[in-house]
Amino acid sequence: MIQFILNNKEISTSLPPGMLLLDFIRYHQHLTGTKIGCREGDCGACTVLLGELKTELNQESALNYRSVTSCLTPLGNVQGKHVVSIEGINMQELNPIQKAMSDESATQCGFCTPGFIMSLSGFCLSRKEPSPENAIASVDGNICRCTGYKSIERAVACVSDLLKTRDNTEPALFAAEQKILPAYFSGIRERLLKMEAYEFSGKEGSNARFVGGGTDLYVQKHDEMTHASIRFMLEDQSLKGIEIADNKCILGASSTVTDFGENPALQSYFPELKAYIKLISSTPIRNIATIAGNFVNASPIGDLTIFFLALETELELSDGKNVRTIPLRKFHTGYKQLDKRPEEFITRLWFELPFPNSKFNFEKVSKRTHLDIASVNSALSLQLENDAQGNEIISKALLSAGGVGPTPVFLEKTAAFLKGKTPDESLIIDIIKIAQTEIKPISDARGTEVYKRLLLSQLIKAHFLKFFPQLKAEALL
Repeated sequence: MIQFILNNKEISTSLPPGMLLLDFIRYHQHLTGTKIGCREGDCGACTVLLGELKTELNQESALNYRSVTSCLTPLGNVQGKHVVSIEGINMQELNPIQKAMSDESATQCGFCTPGFIMSLSGFCLSRKEPSPENAIASVDGNICRCTGYKSIERAVACVSDLLKTRDNTEPALFAAEQKILPAYFSGIRERLLKMEAYEFSGKEGSNARFVGGGTDLYVQKHDEMTHASIRFMLEDQSLKGIEIADNKCILGASSTVTDFGENPALQSYFPELKAYIKLISSTPIRNIATIAGNFVNASPIGDLTIFFLALETELELSDGKNVRTIPLRKFHTGYKQLDKRPEEFITRLWFELPFPNSKFNFEKVSKRTHLDIASVNSALSLQLENDAQGNEIISKALLSAGGVGPTPVFLEKTAAFLKGKTPDESLIIDIIKIAQTEIKPISDARGTEVYKRLLLSQLIKAHFLKFFPQLKAEALL
């Protein structure tokens, strides 16, 4: 049985754990405010909130809410959580979030509106600074096709103003006390604590499908997954956590993109981490997409795969009995092919943290800036030192690229050529020529072969111009 709280109602169900939360809400609970749109996590019309208890070191369990796309979330991933649909935030009158959308004329046909309101509700329940910028970022997974975004921006700013006096008050308590959300939110933490505490792992055995966040698997195999034999990895506590030790970052395989991007220690090592992560899908997808899932998905343009390739990441795999390690650069053996047996799964991964004299950058080109798949993406890591004459030289380089071959590419020859060189415009021109010999792009919906070769050249230039702003861009035209 899967047990959770849906709005203000406790649920216990024996329906297939592979069933999508969206279908359970609409067809089994008859709550039709959550809309069916793209069924691919793109439009945000099906957005709901997931609230769960998380325990920080030496602290009580805190209630943490995140927005998710219910069209990609299986029932097996909501065990022991609080699921909130649009009906769960209704009050006697319009709540302040709904009223802001109405007052600012931020809705026309209304189909997308429940998703926007749920994302804004998630913002009100988060611990993020109540700034207009953060409020706008909370709806980056929601698309409106008819209203126009200026009226929505005005409504979002009104919602941000509601939180200005919150200070350190627990978000759910503040939202309930200020009548932003229904009063029952103030008691959810205690109700979750009383629920039977167990991890819903699903099926064991060699026939079980491994499911993390499901953000790609449910796009590709929606009907098949409902009744599939599934082992759920997202809430497996042995696969969670981010640890910094001995100048290494060790990540549990089921850590989400949000977990990675919001980690304060990692933000100190990668000052632009927030900007990089913002290029990866949208907030609701990042909230459930796992790092290992991105690797195993084996997309030639997987953003996280390209990111971690340039950090010399190592993977640990297990079949439940035996454990082995493999470099990420050797994990992808062909198009959608992996050096992984069916019974194996990634347990954790690690990489060396950047040294003070290191530089790292991630770049991505896509048809739209956010919530899109890359045409070409690339990451570059450089370690610098001074030679005997005091000149700055590259002592180590790691360069990766996606969208330029059947697998994510580690540009080994190009990286090796950089070692011992002084960064200047002629070096960039030389390495671009070498990089072109290491890639095999094809023409497809995201661009022609010629276009992708050009994009990689431009991204390599972008890396170096960001690292060394004294370089002359006009010399690279």
